[in-house]
Amino acid sequence: MTARYIDVQGVEQTFRTRNGPFQALRDIDLAVARGEFVSLIGHSGCGKSTLLNLIAGLTRPTAGTLLCANREIAGPGPERAVVFQNHSLLPWLTCFENVHLAVERVFGAHEGRVQTRRRALAALALVGLEHAAHKRPGEISGGMKQRVGIARALSMEPKVLLMDEPFGALDALTRARLQDELLAIVAQTQSTVVMVTHDVDEAVLLSDRIVMMTNGPSATIGDVLTVDLPRPRDRVALADDPRYQHCRKAVIDFLYTRQSHVEKVD
Repeated sequence: MTARYIDVQGVEQTFRTRNGPFQALRDIDLAVARGEFVSLIGHSGCGKSTLLNLIAGLTRPTAGTLLCANREIAGPGPERAVVFQNHSLLPWLTCFENVHLAVERVFGAHEGRVQTRRRALAALALVGLEHAAHKRPGEISGGMKQRVGIARALSMEPKVLLMDEPFGALDALTRARLQDELLAIVAQTQSTVVMVTHDVDEAVLLSDRIVMMTNGPSATIGDVLTVDLPRPRDRVALADDPRYQHCRKAVIDFLYTRQSHVEKVD
């Protein structure tokens, strides 16, 4: 992979606080190829979410440049969809209406109601939730809510899917099921994905590369690991794969040997 679809060049991020300036990130250089799945991992306070928000255009860097498809990221855009740990669904709308709202914002100006409805239903079908289209968030499980959030992001047909610990609040079995579904969805859509995670096994299972962040403040990229595992991936088959174990050990060694644990908040 050589094409730089997302290009982060010399990025720094400093926040003003009542105690003076706080440098969250420094010297961030990262290139993500089109169709690549990259995970950002590190201890709390290392700026993973800050970097994701910069790529999303939700915040602007203090220094440096961020590009997507050779265009400067100057703010949010429909080509970059975000999935948060909190699904952020509107509780008074049905699952279909939550997804359709996003579709209308992106396609409503030049597509009719029938076409936008078809897009919303197709996105729900992609995450296996056609049967829950007319249910409200309060009537479905946490895992289903997160799938609606993913469907809403995918409904915009983004070139880049940005995910901030999307499965962090779920139980282990639901988390594993959604990880497997995400593998299948990404294979089908060929989306470029950047995901924040604390979970080493999740990062190895899903990623093409794992970007390991140093501890904050003034966090930067400490190392980048290429995950040389063929796709499609099967979690059961990978459990005893020496390549999987090698990648897992490399990330654990970085986090718990090369970086001391400092408990802070991103």
